[in-house]
Amino acid sequence: MTIKQLSVFVENKKGKLAQIMQILAQNGVDIRALSLADTTDYGILRMIVNDTAKAVAALQAEHCVVSVNEVLGVAVDDTPGGFAAAVQALSDNEVNLEYVYAFITPQKGYAYVVMRVTDNDAATKILQNAGVKVLDDEELHAMFR
Repeated sequence: MTIKQLSVFVENKKGKLAQIMQILAQNGVDIRALSLADTTDYGILRMIVNDTAKAVAALQAEHCVVSVNEVLGVAVDDTPGGFAAAVQALSDNEVNLEYVYAFITPQKGYAYVVMRVTDNDAATKILQNAGVKVLDDEELHAMFR
């Protein structure tokens, strides 16, 4: 059993990721999970979305380079070692992992994204001013109790 994943080529230039996000938003595409791996000149944005065909059509219409790949989605126990057991099983059977990324949905109707930014304090203020809830450690951990 596989799931469809979008891989989008993203130039490493100001505003390119925002442009892709706007294309998806304007077309009613909801992102379920994502990962962005970058180099100096470009990045590969990998996403699981609610409507793959709509996302591909919207991105291609705006001249984005996008491909669809089949990947595995797995559920592991949310306990220490849950993921380790899955990885060990693959390793024991000589199956290599190329890349992994994770997502969680502890509350229905919300998506949680972790961002790395150059200035955490400034980003926090900007996001809060935009009406975005920024979680602290205590709030984050409380969701899983």
